[in-house]
Amino acid sequence: MTLYSHAPAISWRFLIACTDGLDHAIQDFAGGLRFGGRVVKQDESHWRRFPGDIQERRRPCSKTRTRLFWSDILIFALLIGGHPSNVFPQQAAGASASDRGLPDAPGRGPSDGSSEVPPPQRTPSTISGTVLDTNGDAIQGARLRLTTQTGESERILRSGSNGEFIFSELPPGTFKLTVSAEGMGTVVTPEIPILPGDMRLLSQVILPVAAAVTSVRVSADREELAEEQVHLALDQRVLGIIPNFYSSYDWNAPPMGSKQKFELAFRAVTDPVSFMGAGVLAGIEQGNNSFPGYGQGVQGYAKRYGAAYSDDFIGRMMGSAVLPSLFHQDPRYFYKGSGSVSSRALYAIGGVVFCRGDNGRRQINFSHLMGSFAAGGISNLYYPSGSRGVSLTIVNGLIETAGNAGNNLLREFVMRRLTPKVPDYANGKP
Repeated sequence: MTLYSHAPAISWRFLIACTDGLDHAIQDFAGGLRFGGRVVKQDESHWRRFPGDIQERRRPCSKTRTRLFWSDILIFALLIGGHPSNVFPQQAAGASASDRGLPDAPGRGPSDGSSEVPPPQRTPSTISGTVLDTNGDAIQGARLRLTTQTGESERILRSGSNGEFIFSELPPGTFKLTVSAEGMGTVVTPEIPILPGDMRLLSQVILPVAAAVTSVRVSADREELAEEQVHLALDQRVLGIIPNFYSSYDWNAPPMGSKQKFELAFRAVTDPVSFMGAGVLAGIEQGNNSFPGYGQGVQGYAKRYGAAYSDDFIGRMMGSAVLPSLFHQDPRYFYKGSGSVSSRALYAIGGVVFCRGDNGRRQINFSHLMGSFAAGGISNLYYPSGSRGVSLTIVNGLIETAGNAGNNLLREFVMRRLTPKVPDYANGKP
């Protein structure tokens, strides 16, 4: 039996065993431990020499064996203990590096012991675009108003030199954009939903051209406007001769005051044509011997002339001045000028029963109706005694009413064409 009594021999044998395979190494070390650091060789053919080996043919003493045993144990411990000491630090370093590279697990705080986790950063939302006109040109300085769906908050800015705009740092929600500019129309976009991180682009916001609005500021007071209406009426004459004072061809003409109503009525009954009309009517009555109590001759004609003119004067003043002032009604006939012939004729005849109030609304024409019969009643004062009575009042009242209806038909269908001094804009109902 041969004993390897020095530590270098064991170390070299361990290295050789590693080269022969892990299995042989384990068996050799197990054998070394089992025999207390001694290796017994059964077969001489398996001997291997190692540098520094000392082969002894004799059996060592007990003290020597004990020293060799502890020496072998020490060397073995150093070899075995050195391996983990080299491996474990590397594993620890690798584990530490891995820990630094991985994110914190859920519910686990950061390495410095703090439990607060910073929130994730989000990209801000924006709405941008360009404001253009209908020709595709950029509009600088357009006013843009961005409001939330509930209208609780708003943001306002102006478009840039190239018509560009951008609303940044927007919170999530639903918005509406209103765009306007001077001399341009207004555009309101549909609802714009915005999510976190949205970058919404409105490529073209086109503003239409604002409709042209012409406004006329009237600085004159009501009295001046009413006086102007009288002057316009007095210039209206059929063929430049016959008065057409009570025809208004301006559908939206302002109302007249009481003063203007009396002024126009007085000018109508004192016009030379009115005197001529009474003379013609008196001549017809004289020829027909109407109202025989007047007699014939110059005296009879004069009485008939006075009665005819009085009827016209009283009827005009009562129906166009006194009663219209009391009932606040307009005594003029407002020319329609449009629609079918039958509709216009019905409108003209209905003007005897209906009229326009000073407030612009359609009313029953109490002024003309009561004025005609009032004139008929007053005529009992100067007509012959044989012709007086209720019948005279009714007949004269009906004649006056029928005359008003005939005059209205002439105003609607004839006089407009024959009256030269009518403003071009005055063409009746628009």
